[in-house]
Amino acid sequence: MVDAILSKHDAATHSRRFNAILATASINEAIEYYELFRSAQESLKQQDENYEPLNIACVFSPPAEGNKDIQQIQEDLPQEQDDNREEPEEKKKALKTIIDDYNRQYKTNHTIAEFDAYYQDVQKRIKDQQYSNKDYPHKNKIDITIVVDMLLTGFDSKYLNTLYVDKNLKYHGLIQAFSRTNRILNDTKPYGNILDFRGQQDAVDEAIALFSGEKTDNPKEIWLVDSAPKVIEKFQDAVRKLSEYMQSQELECRAEDVYNLQGDEARAGFINCFKEVQRYKTQLEQYTDIDEQERAKIEELFSEEALRSFRGAYLETAQQLRKLREKGKGQEVSQQVEDLDFEFVLFASAVIDYDYIMGLIARYTNSRNSKQRVTKEQLISLVASSANLIDERDDIREYIDSLDEVNGKTEQEIKEGYETFKAEKYAKQLASIADKHGITADSLREFVEQIMERMIFDGEKLSDLLAPLELGWKARIKAELALMDDLVPLLKRLAVGREISGLSAYED
Repeated sequence: MVDAILSKHDAATHSRRFNAILATASINEAIEYYELFRSAQESLKQQDENYEPLNIACVFSPPAEGNKDIQQIQEDLPQEQDDNREEPEEKKKALKTIIDDYNRQYKTNHTIAEFDAYYQDVQKRIKDQQYSNKDYPHKNKIDITIVVDMLLTGFDSKYLNTLYVDKNLKYHGLIQAFSRTNRILNDTKPYGNILDFRGQQDAVDEAIALFSGEKTDNPKEIWLVDSAPKVIEKFQDAVRKLSEYMQSQELECRAEDVYNLQGDEARAGFINCFKEVQRYKTQLEQYTDIDEQERAKIEELFSEEALRSFRGAYLETAQQLRKLREKGKGQEVSQQVEDLDFEFVLFASAVIDYDYIMGLIARYTNSRNSKQRVTKEQLISLVASSANLIDERDDIREYIDSLDEVNGKTEQEIKEGYETFKAEKYAKQLASIADKHGITADSLREFVEQIMERMIFDGEKLSDLLAPLELGWKARIKAELALMDDLVPLLKRLAVGREISGLSAYED
């Protein structure tokens, strides 16, 4: 079961974008699972130096021994309460080892004596899955939490999407446990995943029928998603519609031909068609029961390499149309462009994030010593295909182009080099804008820094910036608007999606 979970976890959790709970039948089994995961992952790391271990946590209540807080916690934990009556010292010893491992992993200082603080920290780290790895590194999060009774009722996290079950469940307990996974987030999490190792289909059917009420003819159609073969059919239909659309534009269904689409409405039509292809591909990536024949069919319909190229074309086209729509406020923009929902979340990869790309760049620049070569073209294709990097894609591509294939830099040196590259590029852009508008680079840099520090645009500060030019009011207004035309894109890029109060007047 441990081997099965390790092999299926990335698929079930959309490449670790989400996390999971493993429900076990007893404290002893939870302890055994914890030890098996540790040894299995050590073995995988020895076999493959690039293997990224899952962060495994385990939580169960200790023997109460008169502790009122533990007694209160265990009121709703009947299995744990019973288990702790047998060999309580062994349970305490195992839990102490688990908490000590946890403290080393997360640089915390929890103890059994203050168990509730440990339990609360586990819950927080499960919920911390909501943050990107760039904002909050993966090492601080939890991938799988092993439990007995805890967290199976009353705990909610939208970024928890999978429940591994090695425990008999029935009726409301089954529905409660399964419901930990199905807090809908967006199209990357349209449902929850249950991987049941106990063969409880009859119990599932009975619980769903009971939960749905007597008036529902076929409750399983409401509560259970389509099987993988049905989603493959929908994926095939979406691919066919995309091909037909490209043909209707007198183009081949190739990523490079997307750039030959004529007119905004034609590009908007492509956005809507390819979005459906990606939607079903995202769903299929989370099925853990797809066999080799089905995988071959999916690859035949749309190879991974072709899909990546189309994602890059989609993101570039979507960016152009989004900018057009933003610039066109108050002007005539076609209704089709106005109504577009780009759904960038479908194109965000938990795998292809900032750290991953920096690691690949380091491998590229150490290609003579690397067992797994990566080319410049592959790097740029990966950057272009992920919405995670949409605001930095041009900078990263330019940085990759500036590097020699072999320069022996470490990953940390690559990261530092990239930050230096961005700082130098920013300084050049600022100096160019300042020179164009007849102001000093230092005064413009100070003006921008004040805006970013407070996230507020101050019109009076803009007037002060241009005061040395000694312009009349009409000329000054014209100069302000011209400067802001060049400055707004830079400010928005620095804001990385955050809103700068007062800037919208110049965006219009």
